[in-house]
Amino acid sequence: MRVVTWNVNSLKARSERVREWFEMVQPDVVCFQETKMADEAFPHLMFSELGYESVHHGQGRWNGVAIVSRVGIDDVVNGFADGIEPDTDARLITATCGGVRITSVYVPNGRDVDDPHYAYKLSWLDRLVEHLNRDTSADRDVIVTGDFNIAPTDDDIYETARKRMTTHVTPAERQRLADLEQWGMHDLFHHLYPAAGLYSWWDYRHGDFHQGRGLRIDLVLGTTSVRDRLQWAVVDRNARKGESPSDHAPVVVDLAD
Repeated sequence: MRVVTWNVNSLKARSERVREWFEMVQPDVVCFQETKMADEAFPHLMFSELGYESVHHGQGRWNGVAIVSRVGIDDVVNGFADGIEPDTDARLITATCGGVRITSVYVPNGRDVDDPHYAYKLSWLDRLVEHLNRDTSADRDVIVTGDFNIAPTDDDIYETARKRMTTHVTPAERQRLADLEQWGMHDLFHHLYPAAGLYSWWDYRHGDFHQGRGLRIDLVLGTTSVRDRLQWAVVDRNARKGESPSDHAPVVVDLAD
């Protein structure tokens, strides 16, 4: 089972690239972030022609998350589970695909530690843990994946950025990742490849991609039973090349049946 997370930074702008990528990579489940589409504009037909079902939680020009699957989509939840303070942004969608409970997340950026958006980010991550408590359990096959806007360690940031970054690296943000680990999650890519300098996002400016100046902020977290099925993982840098790419590359993990 091949599971992918990809912040596509506007699905409309990159639909042809996405179609070609699907035909080449043959994923089983893809979790998109930043589709930047309203629900009625989502290209369900395009994915259907490729052999996939799809669900989308969007709001137009901003945010937007989706799950696209060729191994089924059941029990869909848009946003946080019932009983949790709703989010006004479209940043979370959950479904069961091929027996795995999968959540696609676009975690708030945080902007700056003095910005109200930073407090919103921390609150959002707290609600994510509560969502897992209400929606599923750690003894099941569960994946939470997407753009977390958090670099788990300093090894996940290019060296010269560490001194000037104010968010994505704070102890409070990293503690929220630790809370997810405490809940029962494992960083699947890091489990296979703990080396420094393996990034998933590069700024469009200053030739950062070609200079190797990036961040690893796109994560695939899985419960122990998922980790035990893990066979292979990669950041598909080729999808970051060429004309009009997203600033994020897809992160791909393969699970044994």
